[in-house]
Amino acid sequence: MKYKTVAIGLIAIFTVLFMINYAINQDTDEPVKQNSYSSTRNIMDTTVTISVVSSNETYASEVIEHAFDRIYYVDELMNNYDNDSELSVLDTKGYVHDADPELVYVMKRSQYYSQMSKGTFDVSIQPIRDLWASKYSPGGTYEYPTPYEINETLALVNNSAIIIEGNNITLGDGMKITLGGVAKGYAVDMAIESLTSDGIISGFVNAGGDGRYIGTKPDGSPWRVGLQNPGKSEEAVTIMDISNMAVATSGNYERYFSDAAKVSHIADPRTGYPSQNLISATVIAGTAIDADAFATAVFILGETDGIDMIENLDGTECLIITPDKRILRSSGFSSYETN
Repeated sequence: MKYKTVAIGLIAIFTVLFMINYAINQDTDEPVKQNSYSSTRNIMDTTVTISVVSSNETYASEVIEHAFDRIYYVDELMNNYDNDSELSVLDTKGYVHDADPELVYVMKRSQYYSQMSKGTFDVSIQPIRDLWASKYSPGGTYEYPTPYEINETLALVNNSAIIIEGNNITLGDGMKITLGGVAKGYAVDMAIESLTSDGIISGFVNAGGDGRYIGTKPDGSPWRVGLQNPGKSEEAVTIMDISNMAVATSGNYERYFSDAAKVSHIADPRTGYPSQNLISATVIAGTAIDADAFATAVFILGETDGIDMIENLDGTECLIITPDKRILRSSGFSSYETN
């Protein structure tokens, strides 16, 4: 009888506590306020911003830090200018055995991009980039390479000579790799993966124009992404509503080997010369690595072949600006544009 009395007493106490708690919740039954928390750093030779929507600033800071850690890791792995990176070891030795699975994945994915773009996306373009850079560096001629130099160097550009067997990567003699057309996009994807693993459902990661956006802004509306007018930096060519998609732009107005030469940093692996087919190419895709790579490919392919390639890719759209300032879109691009 004693135990029964105690049990009844405990139930009564629990009921009272539950009712008090319910009353408090009823009095404060308001949605928890969501805010955007952001951090910006210089990584991968560009400005990277990570923004998350959360009700807790401390938690937001923690998940943002985790996401930056993923970007730092990709940079350490795929940085051409870090002699200790695995990519630099590959370029120096011509092979890497038991390579990091992430490097293997990006290399394999790059072979897919080469196939889909008829060879215009080629990570083995680095010798051509080095040749042009040498001409416009201190001590260089500040003139275009000669046709002989171009042809001689083009012999080292051959995506099909990259052999990937398991986690072993081997290059042909004299070849060098650059992952500049995919590494940023991949890093953005890895940062987004980190955020979602930490429970974030809304936010974005933008690395120098390569951005991926998940969920919505705190007010429930899609993320708005503006495409800069090449001739007027304060104006936008268009504004896109983006949610759970990625956007990347390749353009010859962003970087140059030399301000005087105005030479595009995007070389055509078919010719060895800087691509001048477009002013810019913007691609919307499901992942940042896809958007990054296909924007480069479209930029090199030009308006007809570039748009044709995009039309054959599911869930992928593009907008291009031609040298004579015409703006052309793939068939589904306008569905992302604001009215």
